[in-house]
Amino acid sequence: QVQLVESGGSLVQAGGSLRLSCQASGRNSWTYLMGWFRQAPGKEREFVGAISRSGDSVLYTDSVKGRFDISRDNAKGTVYLYMNSLKVEDTAVYYCTAGRQGGLSSDEISYNYWGQGTQVTVSS
Repeated sequence: QVQLVESGGSLVQAGGSLRLSCQASGRNSWTYLMGWFRQAPGKEREFVGAISRSGDSVLYTDSVKGRFDISRDNAKGTVYLYMNSLKVEDTAVYYCTAGRQGGLSSDEISYNYWGQGTQVTVSS
């Protein structure tokens, strides 16, 4: 069992930056595939990015490539989402997620545990 707690969401102006953090607790949390999803008002939840267990490989959705970066510190049990050049359309609740098995994936079915989410609002 893994518990995930996101933090760092805030109101920011377009063009600004934010860093989201996800604290994972529980047995062997460092062995999990980690990902970020987001859900904007009135829209379905969508994949943002994922990072492998070792942190050597990452996967991003096209809309955030070149702007967002994911990293992890397994010693601290923390995953980070660095968001730069934020756009109004990045406004959403951002969820951290963990998967027990498999490689990098943009599919929700690959992930077993979810955090409660943190709100990111980008103003124009």
